[in-house]
Amino acid sequence: MTSDTQSARLVLPVSERDYSQGPGDAPVTLVEYGDFECPYCGRAYPIVKEVQRRLGERLRFVFRNFPLTQVHPHAQHAAEAAEVAGAQGKFWGMHDTLFEHQRTLGDDHLVEHTARVGLDSGRLVEEMERGAYAGRVRQDFLSGVRSGSHARPHG
Repeated sequence: MTSDTQSARLVLPVSERDYSQGPGDAPVTLVEYGDFECPYCGRAYPIVKEVQRRLGERLRFVFRNFPLTQVHPHAQHAAEAAEVAGAQGKFWGMHDTLFEHQRTLGDDHLVEHTARVGLDSGRLVEEMERGAYAGRVRQDFLSGVRSGSHARPHG
């Protein structure tokens, strides 16, 4: 998540490529550039859930990957695992699982989380080994940098 309190202009507009919850024509769109291993993003997770609950159909929530790999060694693979899940129609289940099990994001744990969400663990391993979604994660990250996200929130 960005630590900048100013309203940022998205360089990459929200589109069909994004994972979103809520109606596309909602009056409010919240875009999170998040890192599954970041403790501050982990603390924000239940807050975002509560905002979604309170605003209901007035909010569209979009999540984009922003793995800070220099400080979070499992963030890249966690982001890729979320993308593998997305390709199997279960992005949000994996998103929630990763934040709810934030302290267990090593590769072996990602396989366990994949099974927990009801996904093909073999596909996860194969697609991560060949870096099938590394480019997409990188696109998210670069769009965050270009839009003004430079770091996680500080709290």
